Amino acid sequence: MLCTVYRSTKKTGVYLYLVRDFDWNDLPEELTSMLGHCEVAMQLNLNKHSKLASEDIDQVRKQLKDQGFHLQLPPQITHSVIHYG
Repeated sequence: MLCTVYRSTKKTGVYLYLVRDFDWNDLPEELTSMLGHCEVAMQLNLNKHSKLASEDIDQVRKQLKDQGFHLQLPPQITHSVIHYG
């Protein structure tokens, strides 16, 4: 499965995976508004990979198959409270 990964220039750490022949005009308007302008980050053949660095590859494949795109959001940062004394 070939896909192109786009980096949002408006939202740091947000990436959009699109099936190779997916039409940008078919994306939900709310999504394109949130992403703003995007630039190509990389092209991937998901059949040649068993895992991805930040995403569950099976979930990415499923969403690409079902809807033509997968949205990768930045990881949630958890804060720990440290008490001294």
